[in-house]
Amino acid sequence: MARVEHDLTDEQWTALKVAWGGCAYCGAADVALQRDCVLPVSRGGRYTLENVVPACGSCNASKCNAEVGGWLRRKRLDERAFLLRFAEIVRSLTPLTDHADPAGRAVIGSPRVGSNPSADDPGVALDADAPPTVSDGVGSAAHAPTPDVA
Repeated sequence: MARVEHDLTDEQWTALKVAWGGCAYCGAADVALQRDCVLPVSRGGRYTLENVVPACGSCNASKCNAEVGGWLRRKRLDERAFLLRFAEIVRSLTPLTDHADPAGRAVIGSPRVGSNPSADDPGVALDADAPPTVSDGVGSAAHAPTPDVA
């Protein structure tokens, strides 16, 4: 297996544990928590804020390198609730960057840190003549900055 880059910081791990309040899968609190990759490293996942959840030893060992949805269904855990909460927590912990467009106006809600704007990314307009547009990263419509009103 090729070397995989991991970038979860200690501060992010602490924030994840606080946000989940226990095991992300079964909800067990007051137990030792382990870093579990939602998409296992063996399947291309990495230890990143967008892919790690706190898991109790039992859930982490049971899930192993399984696909999370199938594993949650087999364990009769609420897949939908997990996925919604996972998305909510990742979104709340993923900072937005603020920057200025070429005219010097602030553009709030630009792509999330760690994103890679490219021609394949519908969340970022690459046409230099087009106004900057961004996506909130969860499939909503892109928004252009509103002009200043005098």
